[in-house]
Parts: sequence; C-alpha cells; structure tokens
Amino acid sequence: MKHKLFLLAFLSVFLLKAQEYNVKDHYNKQEVAIKMRDGVHLHTTIYSPKDTSKEYPIVMQRTPYSCAPYGPDKFKKSIGPDENMMKEGYIVVYQDVRGRWNSEGVYDNMRAYIPNKKRKQVDEASDTYDTIDWLVKHVDNNNGRVGTWGISYPGFYATYSLLSNHPALKAVSPQACIADFFFDDFHHNGAFLMSYWRAIALFGYMKSEPVTEPWYKWPDIGPTKDQYDFYLQNEPVTKLDTFYTKDNVFWEQIKDHPNYDEFWKSRGLVQNLDQITIKPAVMFVGGWFDAEDLYGPLNSYAKIEESEDFYNTIVMGPWSHGDWARKSGRQAIGNVYFGDGISEFFQKDIQSKFFHHFLKEDPKSDAGLPEAYMFDTGRNEWQQFDTWPPENVTKESYGMGRNQSLSKVMTREFSYQEFVSDPKKPVPYSEDIKMVFTPRKYMTDDQRFAARRPDVLVFETQVLEDDVTMVGDIMAKLKVSTTGTDADWIVKVIDVFPADAEEYPETQDYLKMSNYHMMVRSEVMRGRFRNSFENPEPFEPNKIADVDVKLQDVFHTFKKGHKIQVQIQSTWFPLIDLNPQTFVENIYKAKEEDFKKQTHRVFNSSTLEFSILKK
Repeated sequence: MKHKLFLLAFLSVFLLKAQEYNVKDHYNKQEVAIKMRDGVHLHTTIYSPKDTSKEYPIVMQRTPYSCAPYGPDKFKKSIGPDENMMKEGYIVVYQDVRGRWNSEGVYDNMRAYIPNKKRKQVDEASDTYDTIDWLVKHVDNNNGRVGTWGISYPGFYATYSLLSNHPALKAVSPQACIADFFFDDFHHNGAFLMSYWRAIALFGYMKSEPVTEPWYKWPDIGPTKDQYDFYLQNEPVTKLDTFYTKDNVFWEQIKDHPNYDEFWKSRGLVQNLDQITIKPAVMFVGGWFDAEDLYGPLNSYAKIEESEDFYNTIVMGPWSHGDWARKSGRQAIGNVYFGDGISEFFQKDIQSKFFHHFLKEDPKSDAGLPEAYMFDTGRNEWQQFDTWPPENVTKESYGMGRNQSLSKVMTREFSYQEFVSDPKKPVPYSEDIKMVFTPRKYMTDDQRFAARRPDVLVFETQVLEDDVTMVGDIMAKLKVSTTGTDADWIVKVIDVFPADAEEYPETQDYLKMSNYHMMVRSEVMRGRFRNSFENPEPFEPNKIADVDVKLQDVFHTFKKGHKIQVQIQSTWFPLIDLNPQTFVENIYKAKEEDFKKQTHRVFNSSTLEFSILKK
C-alpha cells in the first residue's frame, strides 16, 4: 500500500512538472551589448516570443542584481512581471545596469540624476532612453510600446525610467522602489539600519571589467546565529571596520556622510519627480509590511500626485518585501495571517491588467482600475479609493496620559513617564534568536516582550466599543526631555488582540494569539535631526523639546474588542545602530566612552495624530 501511495505521489509531481510552462519552448533568447551615448556597452538579454505572427510590446527590467543565467542557450525559469504576462506574450528584456555584472562602466550606488545633461553626460535616465531607443529600432516584431517594472533596487530603476522621457515608454510600475537612501533601506530618518550592514558588501565593492560571476565578498562573521549578541559585541560601529576593507566604497560613503548632505540629496529620486512632465501611466506597488522599502512607493506616488493630472495609481497589500511577485497561497507575515490567493489576485487582476491595457489596448479608454487599490490589514479585505489618502476621513488626536492611558480626553495636568535607556542593554527589535540578512518578520511581530521591559513606555486605549479604521500617515508629536544631549525616539503603533483571538497555523509554537500585540506601524527619529536632517543639534539636558515622528501610511481596522497601543523606546537593536546618547559630530566615529546611560521623559502633552475612515 505504501508503495502505491508513493507511486501516486511521484506521478502527481511528475504530471505537475510536465504541465509547467517552459520558457525555452515559447521564447527565443538573444544577448546583446547596447552602446550608450558615451560609448559604454550594457549587457542586455532579450526574450522574444517564438510566435512571430503578431507584434508584441516590450517590458523591461534594469537591475544591479544580474541578468543571469548568462549564455544564449540558458533560460530563466520564468520571465516578466508574472506568469500571466509570460504566457500572454511580451518581449521581455533584462539589463545589467552600468558597472554591474556583465555591463561595462563604473557603478555608482543610487546614481544621481542630472536634469540638464550635456552631450555625453550620462545617468540612469539617459541609459534607459538609449536602451529603449535601441530596442524599438532593432528588436523584431515589437509594437513600439515599452513598459518598465522592477522590485526594490530594480524598482528604483523603474522610477528612474520616468525621467528618461522616451516617447515609446507607455507604462511604468515601480514596486517597493527605493526613493531616498536617507529614508529607505539603509537609513530611517538618519538612523543607520544596522540590520542591513551585511548587504553593504553587495553594493560597496567595485569591479573593473564585465563579469558573470560574483566579484564581491561577504563579511566573515563566524559561526554565530545570534545577531543581537554579534552586533552588541561590535559596538561602537567602528569595530565593524575590521570586516570591510577600505575598498568597500559604500561603507566609506555611509560613514563619511552621517547627515542629509548633498551626497544623499542628489541620489534621492522622489525630489526629482517634478523635473519633467511625466507621460507614461504609472502604478506604484508596495507592501504594508515591507521592512525595506515602505517609504519609496508611498512617497513617490504622493510626489507625482502633486503634479499634473495624469494616470498615477498605487497598490498596497499585506505583503513583506516583494511578496506580491510570488505565489504564496496563504498570505501571512510572521505570525499573522491575512488571507488566501492575495498575490495571485494582484498578478492577474491588477498587474497584468495594467500592462495589457497600456501596452496592448487603446490607452485612452478606461483601464478598469481604481486610483488606489488598498488592503485593510485589520479587516483583511481589499478596498478601492478615488484618492489616497481617502477624502472621507476625520482627524483624531489621542493624548498619552497618566496611568499609561491613550485617549481622546486631554487633561491640563502636568505629568510625564520616564525610563532609563542603557546602550549596554538595548531593547531588541525581535525576541527571536537568529541571524538574518535583512529583517522582515518583525513588522507584525508580537510586542509583548517589549511592553514588559522597564525601558519601554506603554500607552493604551480601553477596549474598543466600535471598529476604528486608521488611514494615511500617523504623526507622533512628542514632548520629551533627556538627561543626555542626544537620543533616538522609536514609536510603535500596536493592535492588541482580545483574549479569545484564534490561533493561526503560522503562529510560532511558543506564542498564543490571545492578547497578541501586533505591530501595525513603527518608526524611529534620530533626535539630533528633530529640527533639521541637514544640521543636527544636541538636546539641552533636562529641557523639554519637541520631537515629531512621522510614521508611514497605514490602512488598518482596529476591530471592536481590540485595543490601540503605543510603545515608545529609545533603542531598537540591532535593527538600528546605537545612539551614544551623548552628542558627537559623527555617530559612526563615536568612541566607547561616548555611550552613556540616560533618563528620558515623555510628557503627557504628547499626542498621536491620525485619520479615521468615515463609515
């Protein structure tokens, strides 16, 4: 009987494999080196449908992560933004960007945009223009329309393609796109994302010629599986210099530019999106629980919305970084489950529909898609909006009062909550013992472990008598003081589940969903930047100061029977690096003796401001 069951299982897998779509059966592959205006050649891989009886649009991804596999007889397992588009038929193009992998030239991490280029001046916009121009002129059976897409860093290049202003570019979908390295990925409001330190190896080492194998090397951190311990043993961050040599350009740049100076500003894309009139249709895509690039899609979309009225849309789902490109079945982030087939729905009914309409149909007709397709992460359902944030909202302001209360009722009494922040015993960002390349799961993690620490302040509403749906951004307006001259301020907005909350299959064995403290949104403000990211300034010890912490947009319903909670702390380790809590000119060069234990106060005049969707 066991042998029969095994045989049936084997045959099922075999038949499933046999039914899988084989790219090589349906597409031809071509590799070319496209010459840019300054003479540099960029490696470009072109997959064209074997059926040449009709014309196809081109969809292109420019990437620093390689067009592999290399070789005209070696094919990717899947091509294009999703399986639906791959089967429908597009000319799919991948390109190694300047200075990466098999392309010539010098790489510049987040290369600055040049608004008024002269002759042979180049940036990613000119490289995109020259590539599109070559493709529409030299690739057979193309219909003259081009779309670009990409997730994460390729999403940055997708946004950048908007600045190319090529007339053949008709549809652009930047997804989890980097917008500004001082607020995305490696920094949050100027605080260094220690958790991304190992990824610096990927971007910091230069190469002198085209390659098809990795030329960079990862730091040898030894056998440790405990990231909290590893990074604590290597504080201050000057100790991390032993893992990277001086030829890691990006690590040196990070340390040499601790403030929001022209180096970072010039690399930001979001502030350049109003430099030209954008003509292609745009669809930004992001995940509400994307630990890497939440800032990018939300702020890039908002920036373009300030410009002329044209097709600019946004989709935000219950995803971590890039989840929407996978076939997940059940969609969960960490311990929290959001539903089935959510990514598949996006791919078929949103993404494929967007590209098909603007690249294959009459673009002047109705695309059948809303301005904003947004997923409510409390009700676990999609909603469509004509604007984002929605217009039918009411503004709310909750005060952080005595007895750890969070409520609309404000008192005139003067009070505060205080805690001692010790850099030698920082608050973990996760209670999991692990070593991760880049963090993800913590975005919905249970925060009870933090709530029960003495160096974390907790403010909480009563049990909600009605649903409360937060939409748009959240602003924590803190009134604080410190015995030191510098401090970080971390604010977390949390959904406290009721005692009878049901378990999910994804719930970790040691946890229960009963009273689960689900983090909905969180952010850090490096205190020295409270008034200016360009010109940091110390706190005056024991003097009350304003610190505003803007948390990125949410769309979350706190259900009846739940509670809304706010946690405030000053360390979040090793998600972000440690603030010495003594003002120094450059935290990356702080000495051990600069790190001091300090007492911080949060006054009851502090508020949490947000918008509630009207019923």
